[in-house]
Amino acid sequence: MRRQFSTTRAVVRAVNDLTSRWAATTPVDRGTVFSAPGVWPLLAFLADGASGAARTELADAVGLPADEAAAAARELLAAMDRVRGLDAALGLWTRRTLTLRDAWRDGVPVEALGVLTGDPGKDGAALDAWAAERTGGRIERMPARPDKDTEFVLASALALRTEWIRPFEDSVTAPVAGPWRDRFLAALRRSTSLLDRVGVAQTSAGAVTELKVLGNTGVDVHLLLGEDHMGPGQVLGAGVDVLARRVAVAPGTQLPYGEVGPGLEVSRVRSLFPHPPTLHVTTVPFTLTAQHDLMKRHELFGLTSARDATRGHFPGIAAEPVALRQGEQTATATFSARGFRAAAVTAFDAAAMGMPEERYITTDVDATFDRPFGFLAVHRTSRLVLAAGWVTDPEPYREDEDH
Repeated sequence: MRRQFSTTRAVVRAVNDLTSRWAATTPVDRGTVFSAPGVWPLLAFLADGASGAARTELADAVGLPADEAAAAARELLAAMDRVRGLDAALGLWTRRTLTLRDAWRDGVPVEALGVLTGDPGKDGAALDAWAAERTGGRIERMPARPDKDTEFVLASALALRTEWIRPFEDSVTAPVAGPWRDRFLAALRRSTSLLDRVGVAQTSAGAVTELKVLGNTGVDVHLLLGEDHMGPGQVLGAGVDVLARRVAVAPGTQLPYGEVGPGLEVSRVRSLFPHPPTLHVTTVPFTLTAQHDLMKRHELFGLTSARDATRGHFPGIAAEPVALRQGEQTATATFSARGFRAAAVTAFDAAAMGMPEERYITTDVDATFDRPFGFLAVHRTSRLVLAAGWVTDPEPYREDEDH
């Protein structure tokens, strides 16, 4: 039986802040999913072994001093391992000729410590097998691809699963406004007397409706719908601010009658029989898969100096001078009638500096999510965001399916 999740508020805040900053770079017209807890520990271990400008930039991205980063990463990984339904793993593969610093290697709690042969085919197959095994087959390939010049690969894998305490029913919806109007879409519906599952946050960018869908493992998914003009950075950022209690939420039990938030209406209804106030939810199922080139967002992840191949940046990791060449994440998420699944594999690839071929890559409350919206998969007690995303392309309704 796993022990209770335990990590400091500073670590949760630092990881969630990375989620918020990452969301701010997300295009409004394309669905995506990403996991800051998949990247953050790797950045922290790299910061611990870096020097100079690379150390400063990585520490800024992590949100903690570099000499505290490795301990915080170990703390986060151990805490995530205690979450029911969440599997987290770390892997490190190195060339035999690379002289790792004992202090750094001993401080990285890897479950897989492997050797790179220099044969891209063999090394790629070994890394792919690890990614598939650690994510239950949801991600079959390691995002960063090793080649003959790769000196080490540092990777993480997360696999999250939870079942709804109260499942949805399959249905169909046809939005009358917004980007999804005039389309027949697969839908999920359910009703509950717990009005506090929904609420409205007023932010400087506009109002955001938040719906909490509770899972049976202590992990919930928060659906977030902003005003028409709001993009993923504003909407998901508002969700993170709510978790940090920087923004207050007016719960469904305190909302007035009328259109009180995006996609949210409170009204008086007549009934033949007495019944308590009821929250009716309509949303859409979704499956998202995304590939993220972390090097293209080097400023966000503190990688600007670390990718400079003219000199080494990690004397605390290896005796030989190395620079980062690749940093990538593959992430996937599925929201269905019965539960939520997500997985992410993140990898950094480093090579010896100066390689010429290097490249950088009763009230009735109706909550309706029938236009692009965001989501956060959140550990209930710590408020750590495990996965986040933006939904833009819902599944069409198919008449041959039994909804």
